[in-house]
Amino acid sequence: MNPFQIHEGKAAVLNRDNVDTDQIIPKQFLKRIEKTGYGKYAFFDWRYEQHGNLNHEFELNQPLYEGATILLAGENFGCGSSREHAPWALSDYGFRVIIAPSFADIFHQNCLKNGMLPVKLPREKVIELMRKAEGKEYSLTVNLVDQTIWDESGLTASFEIDPHWKDMLLNGRDEIAYTLLYEKNISQYESEKQAWV
Repeated sequence: MNPFQIHEGKAAVLNRDNVDTDQIIPKQFLKRIEKTGYGKYAFFDWRYEQHGNLNHEFELNQPLYEGATILLAGENFGCGSSREHAPWALSDYGFRVIIAPSFADIFHQNCLKNGMLPVKLPREKVIELMRKAEGKEYSLTVNLVDQTIWDESGLTASFEIDPHWKDMLLNGRDEIAYTLLYEKNISQYESEKQAWV
């Protein structure tokens, strides 16, 4: 994974509560075995009309949100089934940060495991950010080192993150890379244990 320390990017607004993982990545696209290539299917049922044309009524299809890397979302984002494909799709779409008042627990964990930063902020603060980003290009800076968010007009917010996952993101480690930090200890244990064990 790429280390995450400070990220500056354009914000896009998806002002909907209870966006579930089946909307993020519909079930018919779960047959793939790779972790990449899901971005074109993200929000498929909302992004496209019946015959495959872009649905211009869908928020993220607005030209001003093209290239956005920060998603501002509503309550309980990522609810529904526990499919890890949801963060894969959002990451492949281009998002690095998701800011919402609350997340489904498993989705939140899956984001962290896949190098994406889910940020919980009070609902009032998320609404304030959404208002700033609606109808115009709006950038935010997210600093994981000091756990702050700010914009050019002076808005600031701080957020909490589990120290273990903060360290994992800062160093670009997934769980396999974390395990390999103890490779020497594991090898020593394997060489010293009794053959009958």
